[in-house]
Amino acid sequence: MTPTAEAPDAVVAHGLTRRFGDFTAVDALDLRIARGEVMGFIGPNGAGKSTTLRMLCGLLAPSAGEARVAGFDVRRQAQQVREHIGYMSQKFSLYTDLTVIENLQFFAGIYRVPAREIPSRIAGAIARAGLEGRTDALVATLAGGWKQRLALSCAILHRPPVLFLDEPTSGVEPAARRRFWDLIHALAADGVTVLVSTHYMDEAEYCNRIAMIDRGRLVASGRPGELRARGLGGDLVELSCSPLGEALAQLQGVAGVVDAAIFGDRVHVVLGPGAPPPEALAALLRDRGLHAGPARRVRPSLEDVFVRQVALGAAGAPR
Repeated sequence: MTPTAEAPDAVVAHGLTRRFGDFTAVDALDLRIARGEVMGFIGPNGAGKSTTLRMLCGLLAPSAGEARVAGFDVRRQAQQVREHIGYMSQKFSLYTDLTVIENLQFFAGIYRVPAREIPSRIAGAIARAGLEGRTDALVATLAGGWKQRLALSCAILHRPPVLFLDEPTSGVEPAARRRFWDLIHALAADGVTVLVSTHYMDEAEYCNRIAMIDRGRLVASGRPGELRARGLGGDLVELSCSPLGEALAQLQGVAGVVDAAIFGDRVHVVLGPGAPPPEALAALLRDRGLHAGPARRVRPSLEDVFVRQVALGAAGAPR
């Protein structure tokens, strides 16, 4: 069966839901990803990202809703879906007792790459991932960054039009993560559609668009700049203070404070109408016996946006 040509989107999901008994892991998710787009699927561990990817890969049947990937229905055409996607899990799915070249040869066979094309495809994958000189190394001896590149190379040997990456940079050092994103964008430039899940908020900046998910529900979506431009419902102020827990409790009780959350060793506070000026917040904490440095207005990060959207969702406010 050939894929339909009704829409240019490579991935379309509407009302996608998955329940495990009484627990709803994914709750009525709507998602659209254009061809050649890099979509970031952002959320904490346990938010429903992996369950969503498994449904989109045709590995897990939805409890409700529908989805099409590369033009195929994930429920009725799961086999065709799997033939037209690449999938890379956070465990890398590599055989550590085989060499780099043996893994590539094995996956080329699994993906039924035509025998006459296997040598050229493997050579291209090695060059793209920078694996020259490491082809005879046992995978067990490779550092995480090299395993990551090899796993990606194995996942795209059959040249899939859609690529799903499930937290592929988890546990990989920052420099290797950045090089990996360069590979992702090179694939997108060739027309591959990429959905990559991650709990690293800074990685969202590398995506064309972002879908933020929490407790199985989509809480916000859009381009990184668009999400920040929507604002937080007020000005964002950063305070260096301690002890953090007590300072947070004090700030959340101040009239006009829309939201407050701990960010590292500081507190981010969203000031709405009627809130005191930033300097007054610091003075208030000091008056109550807490340490507080100078307050400063800061540009919202995507993490700020995510925290705020989750708070709005929990309160039942419009998003």
